[in-house]
Amino acid sequence: MTTSSSSLLSGTDPALQRSVNEGLALVEKRLHDVVQSAHPMLTEAAAHLVDAGGKRFRPLLALLAAHLGDGVGDAVVDAAVVVELTHLATLYHDDVMDEARVRRGAESANTRWTNTVAILTGDYLFARASDLTAGLGTEATHLQSRTFARLVEGQIAETAGPANGEDPIAHHLKVLADKTGSLIATSARLGALMAGTDREVVDTVAEYGEVIGVAFQLSDDLIDVLSDSGESGKTPGTDLREGIATLPVLLARDDTALMAVLRGDLSSDAALSTALATLRAHPALELAREQLAGYVDRAREIALSLPEGSPRQALLALADYVLARTG
Repeated sequence: MTTSSSSLLSGTDPALQRSVNEGLALVEKRLHDVVQSAHPMLTEAAAHLVDAGGKRFRPLLALLAAHLGDGVGDAVVDAAVVVELTHLATLYHDDVMDEARVRRGAESANTRWTNTVAILTGDYLFARASDLTAGLGTEATHLQSRTFARLVEGQIAETAGPANGEDPIAHHLKVLADKTGSLIATSARLGALMAGTDREVVDTVAEYGEVIGVAFQLSDDLIDVLSDSGESGKTPGTDLREGIATLPVLLARDDTALMAVLRGDLSSDAALSTALATLRAHPALELAREQLAGYVDRAREIALSLPEGSPRQALLALADYVLARTG
């Protein structure tokens, strides 16, 4: 993984860290098992992003939420696998839509194979996630279906753009809530639910998941501008080059001179480097940081309403990490 769970939970209860790490090891093995197919090409393509690693943020949150209840059992592990499979499936589809060439430091599936193979692989992972969800019960199945619907609605809303008269920033934040926050909320809800957690606590940790999910995406968007190393799993400046208006760009939209630079031809590395340097020096970056801090503060506030104990402390530490990772 590019970032270990130990890093994400730094400073939290060692016993909880051990339990979560053991759970993540089970999730990792299960992921590799369930992506197997009778067709060798599909098995190879489906394992491509599993093997590329990642933070496993969604399984991590499912496992943490489970510790608010009875802890990690087989159903919790399957729930964690479901949310990661769903996330990975969206990445295959995203890379086709974005014509991405790199994902998590490796060649994207659509580049290595074809768009068709990438799309079908994403569909296959959705199918495997649905099959696992069916074994978790009717409520989990409904939850997965509704989350999938929100993921699609968020993508459509992003593609369509804000309606006439709609605030572009409010539209963008709603897109993030649907495209990212919804699945992270489901990660927390499923983990807690499968661990027999009290319903009020399940609802609260799911609310935390949605807010921290938006914060996580906002931090990724800032890293895309600020990083030289591709910490978000993409080449720095990818969003700028693809013309994707993330929060820093939206906050600078009234600066005509800056927008002329950002909307210019960024196909060369030199042009992209200039655009990144210009945006980094703009006050919009600080405004975007303030928005991120607001979401993190809200996530911490929600976490503080959970029962006292090491899981709550870990969720607070996770919020701190999301803010700190942007430097």
